[in-house]
Order: sequence, then structure tokens, then C-alpha cells
Amino acid sequence: MRILHTSDWHLGRTLHGVDLLEHQRVFLEHLVATVRERSVDAVLVAGDVYDRAIPSVEAVESLGTALRRLAELTTVVLTPGNHDSATRLGFAAPLLRDELHILSSSDVGRPVEIQGRHGEAPLHVYGFPYLEPESFRSVLADDPQKPLLRSHAAVTAAAMRRVRADRLARECRALSGEGPARAVVMAHAFVVGGQASDSERDIRVGGVDSVPAGVFAGCGVDYVALGHLHGPQKVTVPEAASPEALPGPPPSARYSGSPLAYSFSEMNHTKSTVLLDLDAPDDQRIELVPAPVPRRMADLSGTFEEVMGARGEAHTGDWLRLTVTDPQRPDELVARVRSRFPHALQIRHEPASRDARETVRVVERGADPLVVVRDFVTHVTGAAPTPEESGVLAQAHEAVLAAEKSA
Repeated sequence: MRILHTSDWHLGRTLHGVDLLEHQRVFLEHLVATVRERSVDAVLVAGDVYDRAIPSVEAVESLGTALRRLAELTTVVLTPGNHDSATRLGFAAPLLRDELHILSSSDVGRPVEIQGRHGEAPLHVYGFPYLEPESFRSVLADDPQKPLLRSHAAVTAAAMRRVRADRLARECRALSGEGPARAVVMAHAFVVGGQASDSERDIRVGGVDSVPAGVFAGCGVDYVALGHLHGPQKVTVPEAASPEALPGPPPSARYSGSPLAYSFSEMNHTKSTVLLDLDAPDDQRIELVPAPVPRRMADLSGTFEEVMGARGEAHTGDWLRLTVTDPQRPDELVARVRSRFPHALQIRHEPASRDARETVRVVERGADPLVVVRDFVTHVTGAAPTPEESGVLAQAHEAVLAAEKSA
């Protein structure tokens, strides 16, 4: 049984105002090719398929095309994340073909059953939509009149109790003749131990935004397919401590990460999908399949002459965060940089001589506005304004005073 785990596509996302949909389509094409070439039995998409609750027409069309092509090759199980609207994403779930499942409801204890291609024991996939605490604390409570605590940990633990109950019932039936089935959980959450980056949306609720990894222990599952964090990484699930825990080792748990870098904090990530072979030995079960990189992301800094010269030669085609360190801001900085680096997304002037320590000065009531502005120019550029710049500032100040008098 071979599974491909992916998440956080964020179809329709922009990067500093640049549309990424064409780059996302390159990844989707790669995903289809991987499924075909590696004989994948199931694709699990653990949330944040879209970047916003009301996606663009182009993003919807891209998802529709990708799901149709994947479902022609394998079974696809998809869950909504915190960026998706579960209602909009799952509105047609009851009408979908057998090869495509969108798990957008709160019925988290009922798995999708996937049959192996070669007569192996089936796979049970328990997929959760993003469990927003306020929306699920009553739905997942044993008594709806006594809601769960308003936290991600509480609602995820309640969902896993339902999974454990279903696994226990199925194990009892297995003793009477049914073959044992393996199981996977899909969850979109910030699990303790995961490393965040700048491009994930904050899901903090009441000061509690994380889920302890221990909620996935002792529930009779083999793997936890996580979504939300954009860096591919392993999360360690501890041994179960509860007397109600089902026997067996703790499951493997991983974030597949996003297919593209969505912020400069992700520039050093190796983006990938997780290929999980449940029939392989433990040390050979997981393979990270590198995702295509349509355009690299890079940092470049130095004097204007340095970055426009040999230092910048390797970065003319990159998404670029560029910092110029000259004492004075070069004339027409942005236009001249973009003429050489058409994909520069951030262009900053930060003189090397500037004190690295940030200071905060209180502007006293009655302070001379021109003095305040000159101090600001000195802080930003690392040098006091020239006489010509001081003259421009004085003219602007006088124009504001004149406008106030005539108002």
C-alpha cells in the first residue's frame, strides 16, 4: 500500500503581489506524474488547498483539473484547512465519484476505506477538516450541553477519541474473522514540536494554538498526515500513557510542507511530498519526493556596485530580497535594480554603518516637526539630510501649514 501525502497548496496565493498560480500548476503536473510513475494507491491532501475561503475562478479551475486527473489514476482524500471554506470545498462531496473523497464534515470517526491494488489489507483514512475550536467544541463533546474547552488541543483530542473507538470496534471484529486494516489520520493543526515559518496564518484561539503530539498516541493508527506548517518535517509522537490506549508503537507523524516557498523564511526549505510505503520495513517506509522549483528564492546584500556586479550574477532569475548597503541611497535605486533583477520582490537600503540596535525615541509634544523629520531621515538612511533635501522638507512643511490655515 503506497500513499502520497501532500498539503498546503494555497492555490491562488501571491508572493509580494506576484501571482504564483502558474508555478503551482507546475507542482500539480509533477504530482500527477509521480502518482502515475510510482503506482500510488492514495493521495492524501491535508488541508489549505486554496489560499482563501472564496478562491479565484482560476484557482478553482486548477483544482478541478488536478483532482480529475489524479482520480483517474488513484484514490484522492482531501480535507479543508484553515484557509479553506469547508462548506464551499465540500458542498458536492456526496456527489463525487468513488475515487475522490472530500472530508469536510464533523463525522471524524468514520474512515474512508481504500483497497490495495494487490490484495493487501485495506487502508482506513480518518480525515479531519480544520477543527476550529468554537465551531467544534460542542459537536465533538460527549454531551453537546457541556462543550469542550475552547482550544485546538481539546477538539483534536476529542476527534482522536472517536478514531480510537472506531479502531477498537474494528479490531474486535477482526478477531472474529475480518482481516486487520491499517489506518492513517489526516489533521490540519499546529502540533507541538513543529517549526513554523512566516507564511502560515495564525490559528491561535484563546492563547492556545497548538496540539500536543501525544493526542495521536494509542489510537491504533500507523501514520499521521499533517498539514498547516510549510516546512517538511517529522513530529515525534510519544508512547501512550493512557490505560485506554490501544497496543502498538506510536505512529509516525509528518508535515509534508507546502509545495512552494511562500515567504523568504522558507527559502532554505527543500519542498517535497511524502511517499509512504506501508508494506516496507520501518526504516524504508518514507521517501521524500522533491518538488520542482520553478524559480529559486534568494537573499542578496552588498553595496550597489557589488550586487549589480559579479555578486549578483547567479541571481538574475531568482525571487530576490535585495539589500543595498551604500552610505547614501543610490539614485533611482528600484528602477536600476529591477532592470537587472526583474524578479526582485524586496529592495531595501540599509547603510552598513547604521547602528544595529534599534532605538525608540519619544516625540515630545511641541517638538519641531522639521527636527523630527530630519531625525527620521537620518535614522532610515544613516546620514543627515543634505541641504537640498532639507529645503524640500521645509517646503513640504510650509505647504502643510498653509493648507491647515486655509481649511
